[in-house]
Amino acid sequence: MIPLNYYLILGAIIFSLGLLGLVINRKNVLILLMCVELLLLAVNINFVAFSHYFQDLAGQIFVFFILAVAAVEAAIGLAILIVLFRSRHSIEIDVLNRLKG
Repeated sequence: MIPLNYYLILGAIIFSLGLLGLVINRKNVLILLMCVELLLLAVNINFVAFSHYFQDLAGQIFVFFILAVAAVEAAIGLAILIVLFRSRHSIEIDVLNRLKG
């Protein structure tokens, strides 16, 4: 049996990688979306770990809702990205910032 600490450390590492990607990468929108998905994955790992540790299925039910929201977010984000790429021929944030005004 794998201890709870290992799952929490893995979740913290994945969450840190997602945050690091959000902070360092300010150019590509697609990479920003992938970093948000890493953050959600880390939260899901923690929910499942605590759910198993406390023998309660509530954490695993939350994971299903988070996965559904993440799938919708990815689909809508990619659709918006495709429309922006077709109109601006770029997915870099500097080019997209011109849409503000």
